[in-house]
Amino acid sequence: MILIAGPYRGGTNDIPELMKANLAKLESVALPIFRLGHIPMIGEWVALPLVQLAGSTRPGDDKWNEIQYPVAHRLLEKCDAVLRLEGESTGADNDVRIAKERGLKIYYRLEDIPINE
Repeated sequence: MILIAGPYRGGTNDIPELMKANLAKLESVALPIFRLGHIPMIGEWVALPLVQLAGSTRPGDDKWNEIQYPVAHRLLEKCDAVLRLEGESTGADNDVRIAKERGLKIYYRLEDIPINE
Protein backbone atom coordinates (compact mmCIF):
# COMPACT_ATOMS: atom_id res chain seq x y z
CA MET A 1 0.00 0.00 0.00
CA ILE A 2 1.37 3.41 -0.99
CA LEU A 3 0.16 6.58 0.72
CA ILE A 4 -0.18 9.47 -1.71
CA ALA A 5 0.88 12.63 0.14
CA GLY A 6 0.64 16.16 -1.18
CA PRO A 7 -1.27 19.39 -0.82
CA TYR A 8 -4.92 19.12 0.10
CA ARG A 9 -5.72 22.11 2.27
CA GLY A 10 -2.42 23.92 1.80
CA GLY A 11 -2.47 26.99 -0.41
CA THR A 12 -6.26 27.03 -0.70
CA ASN A 13 -7.31 29.50 2.00
CA ASP A 14 -9.89 26.79 2.72
CA ILE A 15 -11.76 27.52 -0.52
CA PRO A 16 -13.69 24.30 -1.20
CA GLU A 17 -13.16 24.38 -4.98
CA LEU A 18 -9.38 24.65 -4.54
CA MET A 19 -9.38 21.85 -1.99
CA LYS A 20 -11.35 19.69 -4.45
CA ALA A 21 -8.80 20.49 -7.16
CA ASN A 22 -5.97 19.43 -4.83
CA LEU A 23 -7.76 16.18 -4.05
CA ALA A 24 -8.15 15.55 -7.78
CA LYS A 25 -4.37 15.95 -8.18
CA LEU A 26 -3.79 13.41 -5.42
CA GLU A 27 -6.29 11.05 -7.02
CA SER A 28 -4.76 11.44 -10.48
CA VAL A 29 -1.90 9.09 -9.54
CA ALA A 30 -4.05 6.49 -7.75
CA LEU A 31 -4.97 4.46 -10.83
CA PRO A 32 -1.40 4.41 -12.20
CA ILE A 33 -0.17 3.18 -8.79
CA PHE A 34 -2.83 0.48 -8.84
CA ARG A 35 -1.79 -0.55 -12.35
CA LEU A 36 1.78 -0.94 -11.08
CA GLY A 37 0.45 -3.62 -8.75
CA HIS A 38 0.13 -1.59 -5.55
CA ILE A 39 -2.81 -0.37 -3.48
CA PRO A 40 -3.02 3.44 -3.54
CA MET A 41 -4.25 5.23 -0.44
CA ILE A 42 -5.10 8.86 0.18
CA GLY A 43 -5.71 9.96 3.75
CA GLU A 44 -8.62 12.16 2.72
CA TRP A 45 -10.46 9.12 1.39
CA VAL A 46 -10.73 7.96 4.98
CA ALA A 47 -10.64 11.25 6.85
CA LEU A 48 -13.24 13.29 4.99
CA PRO A 49 -16.22 11.00 5.68
CA LEU A 50 -15.16 10.77 9.35
CA VAL A 51 -14.74 14.54 9.62
CA GLN A 52 -18.25 14.96 8.24
CA LEU A 53 -19.68 12.33 10.61
CA ALA A 54 -17.95 14.06 13.54
CA GLY A 55 -19.82 17.26 12.69
CA SER A 56 -16.93 19.42 11.53
CA THR A 57 -18.20 22.69 10.13
CA ARG A 58 -14.98 23.97 8.54
CA PRO A 59 -11.40 22.90 7.85
CA GLY A 60 -9.25 23.46 10.90
CA ASP A 61 -11.98 23.29 13.53
CA ASP A 62 -11.51 21.00 16.54
CA LYS A 63 -13.35 18.06 14.98
CA TRP A 64 -11.36 18.43 11.75
CA ASN A 65 -8.07 18.48 13.67
CA GLU A 66 -9.11 15.48 15.76
CA ILE A 67 -9.34 13.36 12.60
CA GLN A 68 -7.63 14.81 9.52
CA TYR A 69 -3.93 14.30 10.27
CA PRO A 70 -4.22 11.38 12.71
CA VAL A 71 -5.87 9.33 9.94
CA ALA A 72 -2.76 9.60 7.76
CA HIS A 73 -0.53 8.74 10.69
CA ARG A 74 -2.57 5.61 11.40
CA LEU A 75 -2.57 4.68 7.72
CA LEU A 76 1.21 4.92 7.69
CA GLU A 77 1.27 2.03 10.15
CA LYS A 78 -0.19 -0.10 7.33
CA CYS A 79 1.63 1.40 4.33
CA ASP A 80 4.81 0.19 2.67
CA ALA A 81 5.74 3.48 1.00
CA VAL A 82 4.77 7.10 0.38
CA LEU A 83 4.53 8.99 -2.89
CA ARG A 84 5.16 12.66 -2.05
CA LEU A 85 3.65 14.88 -4.75
CA GLU A 86 4.96 18.38 -5.37
CA GLY A 87 3.53 21.35 -3.56
CA GLU A 88 3.70 22.98 -0.19
CA SER A 89 2.00 20.89 2.45
CA THR A 90 2.82 20.74 6.13
CA GLY A 91 0.70 17.60 6.50
CA ALA A 92 2.44 15.80 3.62
CA ASP A 93 5.85 16.84 4.93
CA ASN A 94 4.89 15.40 8.30
CA ASP A 95 3.72 12.18 6.63
CA VAL A 96 7.14 11.88 4.96
CA ARG A 97 8.92 12.51 8.26
CA ILE A 98 6.89 9.80 10.00
CA ALA A 99 7.37 7.40 7.08
CA LYS A 100 11.15 7.91 7.18
CA GLU A 101 11.16 7.27 10.93
CA ARG A 102 9.37 3.98 10.25
CA GLY A 103 11.81 3.04 7.49
CA LEU A 104 9.28 3.27 4.68
CA LYS A 105 10.35 3.96 1.11
CA ILE A 106 9.67 7.50 -0.11
CA TYR A 107 9.05 8.16 -3.79
CA TYR A 108 8.98 11.64 -5.31
CA ARG A 109 8.00 10.63 -8.85
CA LEU A 110 5.45 8.12 -10.07
CA GLU A 111 8.07 6.81 -12.50
CA ASP A 112 10.26 5.69 -9.58
CA ILE A 113 7.65 3.28 -8.18
CA PRO A 114 8.56 -0.27 -9.19
CA ILE A 115 6.14 -2.73 -10.68
CA ASN A 116 4.88 -5.13 -8.01
CA GLU A 117 4.54 -8.48 -9.71
